[in-house]
Amino acid sequence: MYVILSRLAEIIARWMAIAGGLLLLVIIALTCVSIAGRALFSAGICCGPIRGIYDYTEIGVGAAIFAFLPWCQVKSAHATVDLFKSAMPDVVNRALDVVMNTGLLVMAYLIADRLRLGMLDKLRYGETTLIAQVPVWIGYAACLVGAVGFVVVAAFCVLRSVRQLAFNRPASEGQS
Repeated sequence: MYVILSRLAEIIARWMAIAGGLLLLVIIALTCVSIAGRALFSAGICCGPIRGIYDYTEIGVGAAIFAFLPWCQVKSAHATVDLFKSAMPDVVNRALDVVMNTGLLVMAYLIADRLRLGMLDKLRYGETTLIAQVPVWIGYAACLVGAVGFVVVAAFCVLRSVRQLAFNRPASEGQS
């Protein structure tokens, strides 16, 4: 069962990261087209920049960041301060991993829940972006997808760290 959950967490994290990367590539392409359109417009050749490019960039980058969080979590790649880690016994480090992964799970859940409530609020009031008039709830929904993936992967990482503590395995095992 653990192997299946491990593979599932890896698949979710990998595909979320790929989706986030593709989204960033789309944003880069749109930005380049908008800049080229602005330059060509001033030369009288083209129709101008993309209207609301800032709105699209803001929504896309936010969604991409949330899409990368599950990958960072499954690979234990979040920023850490390991000042005393080398001086502590491995069992203490494994216990700290359980505490930290549990804390990240709680934070991931709170973030996802707040995004959900924010999305529902923006949907109810019909708020839109200033320039492109894109409904703001769409940005929240896009970020919520990554946040839910983060919660799922963070829950697996708690299980992984508890398992490493219980079976006396090194804290780095299973994190490639």
